[in-house]
Amino acid sequence: MGAGKSTIGKLLASRLGLGFFDTDHEIEARTGADIPWIFDVEGESGFRDREHAVFFDLIKKQGVVATGGGIVVREENRQQLAMMSKVVFLMAGIEQLMERTYKDKKRPLLQVDDPRATMKKIFADREPLYRSVASLVIETDGMLPKQVVGKIIDRLSTAP
Repeated sequence: MGAGKSTIGKLLASRLGLGFFDTDHEIEARTGADIPWIFDVEGESGFRDREHAVFFDLIKKQGVVATGGGIVVREENRQQLAMMSKVVFLMAGIEQLMERTYKDKKRPLLQVDDPRATMKKIFADREPLYRSVASLVIETDGMLPKQVVGKIIDRLSTAP
């Protein structure tokens, strides 16, 4: 959450001449509702059901798919990610993530009394899951999106 998946995904797709797809944007387009509203009405489990269905639709397309940060919490999604040719884990530190998400009211999981503690817990829970499916781990702290994209392309071109 806040690692830059959408921004970097768009730039990467453009540089590679591929389509770009974002699970969160697709969920909002299909439902006509924003993510916080879906969380309010259906809860996190309802949102994760929608996310799972959209993810499995989007991976059939040719392109770069930016997933929501919680895609890895569901085992079936991790199994699918592990089978994909390239999965990039954008790794950002807690300070960077907090800076990027501090005022964003569209992140339902952070609308709590102590968002930093929540972010630390989410990070601790999800980081090992992302590492288990990633073919590339790219640290993004202090980097501009174009720099991250360049690093991804360099690593993809040298990866076996």
